[in-house]
Amino acid sequence: MKNAAAGRSILTEKQFALIAKALADPRRMQVLEVIAGERACACTKLREEFPVSKATISHHIKELVRAGLVEAHREGQFLSCEVRRDVLEAYTAELLRRAGGKLKTSVA
Repeated sequence: MKNAAAGRSILTEKQFALIAKALADPRRMQVLEVIAGERACACTKLREEFPVSKATISHHIKELVRAGLVEAHREGQFLSCEVRRDVLEAYTAELLRRAGGKLKTSVA
């Protein structure tokens, strides 16, 4: 869902929970990072990056799409993925809001 005034996504409670659950899996977080590093990431690249089965990569992509973090586009028999940065930004903003509004950093 988009906020027309700000041009930014607004998350429902359900979507916030789906994103949190999706990102809780370390491998899925790694998959998201690889996808984010490309304009459109081919699933073949993900298979090269991770020593897991095609079905496992497919499952991780499905969960990221379900959470709304990734859009998957089929081009013939190939699938490419793209991060929905507006959703990622909305999730980050909501997470910061719930954690007290500011991220505290330590100075060494």
